[in-house]
Amino acid sequence: MKTDKKYFIFTLAVLSMLFWGMSFVWTKIVLEYYAPITTIFLRLIISSIVLFVVLKLTKKLESVQRKHYALFFISAMFEPLLYFLGENFGLREVSSTVASVIIATIPVITPIFAYFLLKEKLTIFNILGIIISFLGIIIMIFDHNFNFTASPKGIMLLFLAVFSTIGYAVTIKKLAVIYNSPTIITFQNIIGVFYFLPLFLIFDIKEFITIRPSFNAIASLFQLAIFASSLAFICYIHVVSKLGVSRANIFTNLIPIITAIFSYFLLDEKFTIAKLIGISIVIIGVFLSQIDKLIVKVNNGKRLKIKVDKEL
Repeated sequence: MKTDKKYFIFTLAVLSMLFWGMSFVWTKIVLEYYAPITTIFLRLIISSIVLFVVLKLTKKLESVQRKHYALFFISAMFEPLLYFLGENFGLREVSSTVASVIIATIPVITPIFAYFLLKEKLTIFNILGIIISFLGIIIMIFDHNFNFTASPKGIMLLFLAVFSTIGYAVTIKKLAVIYNSPTIITFQNIIGVFYFLPLFLIFDIKEFITIRPSFNAIASLFQLAIFASSLAFICYIHVVSKLGVSRANIFTNLIPIITAIFSYFLLDEKFTIAKLIGISIVIIGVFLSQIDKLIVKVNNGKRLKIKVDKEL
């Protein structure tokens, strides 16, 4: 890969992580006005329109076969339905930084379920990553007297999001060999709109009509839909196609860091030494859990070759 193209790909990777890192901050701002279900519902509507139009114009949107409808509905039940319910309701209870760190453990926990459900290999790095990551989370959510410093309810809801992503990964594996990723994401968001519509009409419609959100809340909602739910995926898919899944996933370690920085400046979130140590330990654990996917060979102590998994 030429140097200029390499830097372009790395820029896209960092941009997608920036958008996903900021998504926790934007969601926190929107939740000051709208309920979680309303926030998700509006985000999915805007994102679905953006993705559908962009993919139609670029002719990247594939037709879905009738026999695959059930798989699409099942995968959309895990994500966006259960994932966003867990994440958004969890964000009402805990800080955006704690939320982003817990969500960042998805690639750490996934190999455990892949081992039991898909018979995929579980390595020593996966196990070390799991242990170290959970140690970091414990440091973040408990004080020295082992009292919770973060809402247990919020933590449980965020782990619902984590586990729903694992269920999603199992179902999406079958769709991913048939359709391109932009098509899958677009149709799942559209299905997600219909999943959330009855919940919105039953629980939130009356409150939604009376709310007068601030410009900041509206701007954050559109940023969530356009940047986090649309452009970030488009950028990331391109990165994966060029670098492979393994190297692309290394960039996800930036998400908690980005969230922490912007939470400090935009949300006035306070950081203790314990929280900073916990964030660092979780990031190390996430990195360790993925390091076995990068096979490093040293030739005469001079050349370093990295064999990359090219799956998409």
